[in-house]
Amino acid sequence: MSRGFVREGDQEEIPLVPQRAYLPEGVTNFITRTGMDLLLAEREMLINEKEVLGNTNENEKRIALNYINAKLQLLDSRIAGARVVDLKEQPQNEIRFGASVTLKTNVSGNIQIFQITGVDEANIAKGKISFISPLAKAMINKKVGDKFTLKRDREDIVYEIMDINYR
Repeated sequence: MSRGFVREGDQEEIPLVPQRAYLPEGVTNFITRTGMDLLLAEREMLINEKEVLGNTNENEKRIALNYINAKLQLLDSRIAGARVVDLKEQPQNEIRFGASVTLKTNVSGNIQIFQITGVDEANIAKGKISFISPLAKAMINKKVGDKFTLKRDREDIVYEIMDINYR
């Protein structure tokens, strides 16, 4: 049937699904084993949500199902393109993907610890930064004792690497 003969209220609502964390086109989706486990758990949760849809009217159920399916499609695409990095195979004395790095700022002397992770597992509140972040890019291949500068709009920040750990 032509869409011209459908009442406006009967048209299917297209669910707005938020995009996953930004990953530039053509960049390999590196991820830790923990990050992959989290993505797989998220997938299971969405599948379980689909199974328990039931006590709502048909229209609400269809909209909810479309939303979950759209989220699953984005998630499955991210999982399919993921490449799990074995942290034990990383050079233990250099900063690479998966490293937990203890940094000291030269001006204030503040100590911070960051782990370089995949885009889906990055969470600054937990000290996890994406491997595509400016900070992660600035410290890749550095060693304990090295200093590097993070260019900022207002003022550059100089960091010293105090420790590197792969857990």
